[in-house]
Amino acid sequence: LLQAMEREIAAALGVGQPDEVMSSAFKLRITREDIHTLADIQWLNDEVINFYMNLLMERGKKEGYPSVYAFSTFFYPKLDFGGYKAVRRWTRDVDLFKQDMVIVPIHLTAHWTLAVIDMRKKTITYFDSFGKKGDKICDTLFRYLQEESKQKRKLELSAAEWTLRSMASHEIPQQTNGSDCGVFLCKYADYISRDKPFTFTQNDMPYFRKKMVWEIIHQRLL
Repeated sequence: LLQAMEREIAAALGVGQPDEVMSSAFKLRITREDIHTLADIQWLNDEVINFYMNLLMERGKKEGYPSVYAFSTFFYPKLDFGGYKAVRRWTRDVDLFKQDMVIVPIHLTAHWTLAVIDMRKKTITYFDSFGKKGDKICDTLFRYLQEESKQKRKLELSAAEWTLRSMASHEIPQQTNGSDCGVFLCKYADYISRDKPFTFTQNDMPYFRKKMVWEIIHQRLL
């Protein structure tokens, strides 16, 4: 990062009113307190992750990038608890089946993970920086997709055409501490939404945290 950027990042992570608004877009507001969750070894909160997901969607509108729809972090718990009925209105302004990929950030009580629905390949893939399996999550999302297809397109989705899988720990970068799961989620989503292979490790997390501070303040991805 350039020196000027480093100064801006340090100022954002510095002392100030916790409720000071540091960035506002996508009907979301990021306060200084939210930005401080990007300081070393802090847990990322919903606000930061949802803002970052919106930045990924914006980038996906540019030429040369896959089109991306990202659900809010509040989507999956609602789906899991209330079934399709509880979330059917979430997509009234979007056709998921016209997207290249759908990103689903998932909060598991004390851990952030990610599921990605790739419409082009007909896959639902689960990414966990602790290497745990998410087969039930993939199943829940596939049932949701089937219902969505039936309701919105009057089309049955065939399970035989789709592949659901959880990535094993040796296949994807893994965290070695108890606080970086949110950053891993965001970076998995960042690389996947560019169709890029993962080239990062735990060692890159301090840099990624700083970079995300700058990206959120400036509302654009580097």
